[in-house]
Amino acid sequence: MATSSIESDVRARIVDVADRLFYARGIQAVGMDAIRTGAGVSLKKLYTAFPGKEQLIAAVLTGRHDVWERGVRGAVDAATTPRDKLLAMYDFLESWFGDDAFRGCGFINAFGELGATSPAVAEIAREHKDSFQRFVQQLTADAVPDADRAEELAAQLALLAEGAQTTAAIAGSTAPAVHARRAAATLIDAATRA
Repeated sequence: MATSSIESDVRARIVDVADRLFYARGIQAVGMDAIRTGAGVSLKKLYTAFPGKEQLIAAVLTGRHDVWERGVRGAVDAATTPRDKLLAMYDFLESWFGDDAFRGCGFINAFGELGATSPAVAEIAREHKDSFQRFVQQLTADAVPDADRAEELAAQLALLAEGAQTTAAIAGSTAPAVHARRAAATLIDAATRA
């Protein structure tokens, strides 16, 4: 029993180090030796936990997905009205963009680096984005009674959030979240008036 607990801790440490290094430097720029050194494990232990870099990338992205979901859902759950819940997504983005370590969306970054050569990474990135789209669609369904209008609004709001992430990473500013929130408010108000 103690061995599996230790192995679980070692695996988590490896994923944590890989996540930080991949996010800061890029996936292709980070070799398994750097991850081994950062995690303080032998190369044998690293490859026992993750037989290849693609498996490690998948674990990192799974962890990023969980962190994203907890963050955005936490912001949304703290809001009270359907409109405020939709706008809370952009408040979450503004907070995230203000983090000194922010380098954009890890899924967009991974897809940009490896999407053309790694079908597994491309699929993980697509599923993450689809998951966010479904989440936004659930929120718009509560705000807009017309199903077609709610679906269109969800696509628009998700696109604003995605664009804000990319723009904020390049600009090094939280302003894209503020602008996206204002645009979202306009779209939400237009969809709920008609």
